[in-house]
Amino acid sequence: MKIGLGLPVDDPAVLTTWARRADDGPFSSLGLLDRLVYDNPEPLVTLAVLAGATHRIRLQTEVLISPFRDGAVLAKQAATLDLLAAGRFTLGVGVGAREDDFLAAGADFHRRGRLLDEQMGLLRRLWAGDPYGDGAGPIGPAPATPGGPEVLFGGFAPAALDRVGRHGDGFLGAGLPPKAMDRLFREAERSWERHARTGRPRLVAQANVALGPDAVVTAARANIRDYYAFSGIADRVAEGLLTTPEQIRDAVAGYDGIGADEVMLYCWSSDLTQVERLADVAA
Repeated sequence: MKIGLGLPVDDPAVLTTWARRADDGPFSSLGLLDRLVYDNPEPLVTLAVLAGATHRIRLQTEVLISPFRDGAVLAKQAATLDLLAAGRFTLGVGVGAREDDFLAAGADFHRRGRLLDEQMGLLRRLWAGDPYGDGAGPIGPAPATPGGPEVLFGGFAPAALDRVGRHGDGFLGAGLPPKAMDRLFREAERSWERHARTGRPRLVAQANVALGPDAVVTAARANIRDYYAFSGIADRVAEGLLTTPEQIRDAVAGYDGIGADEVMLYCWSSDLTQVERLADVAA
């Protein structure tokens, strides 16, 4: 099973170094989260920079809140990033849960699910080279990946899981232990079958991690609480942080047991020793 690395967002200046070290290590992917009204780096811009700093490792949004973005612009950005990364880009998408992000972007928070469905139809058409519509032609460049970059859907609601079969290539489940994640993985597979897709969906799990001295772990928990402050579950998420090699290995084995193709170890501390510490666990 593949092991990916989720990039911290509290110090964007270190991300190029993180990416180069991860590219030299055992990791399969680099993931980066998304928000608008928050002090995080914009993921598509950042991953484009990291594409130029790496050679092998995949790059993915984890997940991009696409409904507050313009669909045509997003199609161009994603295709460009996939091209510059030589096909190493995965577009993880979701509807988002923070109303302030949509307010700042001038988008309708309450229509975000329908907006995402409309976007996916547009993205697939434009990536295939079809014209935008009446009065507007195709929007290039063509992505390196035929038909467009891999698309993973994140989320917990039935509608999010149904999109896996309708529009996607797989499912990205975040923040749940293996026993709880198993139910979401099986529903993603049922969505695949309902929509008469061939093969199987790619299944990716994300676990929150931090290794090292108490100060590193304390800072990571503080970052989680800040990020999830809106949710009412910030303390629970922070306490679920995996902080020992044994905990991480047990979680990886658990996800492997329910059929995960990849586990993303999402690190909430920008301490540079995290890359090597987690590489030792992943090796």
